[in-house]
Amino acid sequence: MPTFFLVMASLSVATTFGIVLTLIVDAVKFFAEVPLKEIFSTELAPLKADPSFGILPLITGTLMTTLIAIAVAVPVGLSAAIYLSQYASSRSRKILKPILEVLAGIPTIVYGFFAYSFVTPLLMQIIPSLEAKNALSPGIVMGIMIIPLVASLSEDAMNAVPEIMREGALGLGSTKLEVALKVVIPASISGILSSIVLAISRAIGETMIVTIASGSSKNFTLDITQSMQTMTSYIVEFTSGDAASGTTGYYSLYAVGLILFIFTMIINLIAQHISRKYREEY
Repeated sequence: MPTFFLVMASLSVATTFGIVLTLIVDAVKFFAEVPLKEIFSTELAPLKADPSFGILPLITGTLMTTLIAIAVAVPVGLSAAIYLSQYASSRSRKILKPILEVLAGIPTIVYGFFAYSFVTPLLMQIIPSLEAKNALSPGIVMGIMIIPLVASLSEDAMNAVPEIMREGALGLGSTKLEVALKVVIPASISGILSSIVLAISRAIGETMIVTIASGSSKNFTLDITQSMQTMTSYIVEFTSGDAASGTTGYYSLYAVGLILFIFTMIINLIAQHISRKYREEY
């Protein structure tokens, strides 16, 4: 049995190693053909007769949609977590938490069509200059999608705070809100920050929502009312058959995938560091 468990554990390590090796091998071919100066430029036109492969428009699009998603998910998710851990009765918690977590089970392609066919027309009535494909709508819907991640993990972290700390604060005359903001949140900050960082990682790697609702514009812009393309949607666009195997455009897929992998790996390392640094043990 120890041998069996070792083999099963080694499979995940071997799979990860194989994925990274595949990305690196083909990404090196791209970096060997494209100058570093061009890679970090704002011009991205991989299908032109004279193609250019600047990745800054993709990075900007990814970061803009992610920031919008976090701006939606963190306040709503933390508020929901505070209510569930501090105010809700046991019966209410059993009903509300599963309903909240249903959002995590909805397929992302459904979120994408929801962003494109409902949220975007609604926002266009408020913002007339908003384009049919834009960064704002998918960012908001991504935020809705990752609310359960922030809320559930943060609520678990808050519930791990010993009840005696809450009772002591209440006994000293604190209100429930003061207990939540000055006792529970500082004591569970490690878990809360980890949930936020994991939510960021989830938003960066999202594919279908941004592919459907944010468009494929490769312009370098910070205007969230315009169409943008993220790293994941670029990969989807090219894997649909636009890039012939063995071309520079084909290898650019692996380069973008490698950069995306590095982004998510850095974020996960940050989450682990934060968790270790601020962890409270009782």
